[in-house]
Amino acid sequence: MPEGSRLPSVRGMTGMDAREAQLGDAELKKELAATLHARRELGEDYESALVESFLEKVDQRIDGAVDRRVRRQVAEQQMVVARGARSPRSTDSWGERYGFGVVSLVVAIPLSGIGGGVAGLRGLFVTWAGIVAVNLAWALRTSPRLGGRGRSGDPDSRE
Repeated sequence: MPEGSRLPSVRGMTGMDAREAQLGDAELKKELAATLHARRELGEDYESALVESFLEKVDQRIDGAVDRRVRRQVAEQQMVVARGARSPRSTDSWGERYGFGVVSLVVAIPLSGIGGGVAGLRGLFVTWAGIVAVNLAWALRTSPRLGGRGRSGDPDSRE
């Protein structure tokens, strides 16, 4: 192995957190030391069996870490899908919608007087058409289903 290069750590290969990686690295170092000690005592005849045994333990450790990582990612994806399936919580409450309606009616009284006083029946009609238009725009903004759109904003979607 070239000088200055190091073998990758378990943490770097598996994405374990630091505490898990330190425990894993320490255990693997002990396993490697035990394997090398056994090789010295048993000789070269058992070298391949010892190396295979050690590599099997490393493989099991990596498989376990990869399984944990995959389970974590699958769980995260399921959470994203589950959150996406629900309609996002509306930013306005029932009180806000009710309040807007009440305020528009309260404002409608003096506007009706001004419109009716200045332009008669035609002014009254224009005033109330404006009030209805403002309330309709508010309703469409706060409840897209009224405009024929589903949750996705697609007019063809059905709920």
